[in-house]
Amino acid sequence: MMIDRRLIQNFNWGLLSLTVLLSCAGICTLYSAVTAGPPSSESSLYIKQLVSYGIGVFLMIGCFLFNYKLLERWSFAIYLVCILLLVYVLFFGKVAGGSRRWINLGFFSFQPSELAKIIAVIYLAAYYSKRVNTNGLTLLELLHPFMILAVPFILIVNQPDLGTGLLILTISGTLTVFAKIEKRALWYLGGAGALFPPILWFFLKEYQKQRILTFLNPERDPLGAGYHIIQSKIAIGSGMIYGKGFLKGTQNALAFLPEQQTDFIFSVLSEEWGLIGSASILILFVLLIIMGLNIANNCREPFGVLLATGITAIFFWEVLINAGMVMGLLPVVGVPLPFISYGGSSIICKMMGIGLLLNVSMRRFIIVK
Repeated sequence: MMIDRRLIQNFNWGLLSLTVLLSCAGICTLYSAVTAGPPSSESSLYIKQLVSYGIGVFLMIGCFLFNYKLLERWSFAIYLVCILLLVYVLFFGKVAGGSRRWINLGFFSFQPSELAKIIAVIYLAAYYSKRVNTNGLTLLELLHPFMILAVPFILIVNQPDLGTGLLILTISGTLTVFAKIEKRALWYLGGAGALFPPILWFFLKEYQKQRILTFLNPERDPLGAGYHIIQSKIAIGSGMIYGKGFLKGTQNALAFLPEQQTDFIFSVLSEEWGLIGSASILILFVLLIIMGLNIANNCREPFGVLLATGITAIFFWEVLINAGMVMGLLPVVGVPLPFISYGGSSIICKMMGIGLLLNVSMRRFIIVK
């Protein structure tokens, strides 16, 4: 079997190198977050993270070996599988921290809502690629993707996981705007978007309302809802320019920083490596996002362009929301920092996303029918 030489020539080694660098930084930061403090049951989490990376690398390779255009053909079937997984979680999923979000596989617990981000992008890319035109998408054409996205959104919010549900809507909205919307439809959607937040407020649970109020004024409950943000700011500020050094962060070691291995791991990184270290990580993410957009720009067919743009949007919004969250610039919504935060499902799905970007990059000059 002959392999097209262009597939090897167009392999994006830069994107793979950035992924390796961010993964190494994530393992080191997680190791510090779970071992620098008093001994606990979480001290071996970095071992589990390494296992997740192993699974992720295997799936990443699988994601760039086939022609990505096959995803366009099978997009609806893939979407139905995702819905079935989300329905299964709602009734039979593993409960932890008051939420039912995971499927227990024995040796591993998988979170389908993480996979739903990628599948939403695949389905929308397939749908919009057949309707790209100079005038933009009409309101009638947007009705179908709205109804399709409403199903996973409702299922995920009922886990409950409002943060991931809203993130999927944000990523999908980014891809929709990129595909272009008709001016009149854009005005209607803008008006509906302005009404959405006050209506949503009445459907939020009490702890979700408290997170928003705490974001506006963390000092209103410094020992309760505002504790996370206040301690996170202290950790980031105490790192100053050069940081306190690896395994020397006091906020983490003395257990002042809650959820230090997941939502607030960027605070651990900032305290130990300071402004230089945290800025370096953000620069790596910026480079990854630029490479993703460059892959989309160089692709010669609509589905590949939209697929690469959507996958890149996942990384962009997760980095922006997580960094803004730990610095007190956005409400705490439980969005992980890609490659850095602990979470097997997140790591595996991000590696799959990188695999799809590599896939589009390898075949960007090939029109696959």
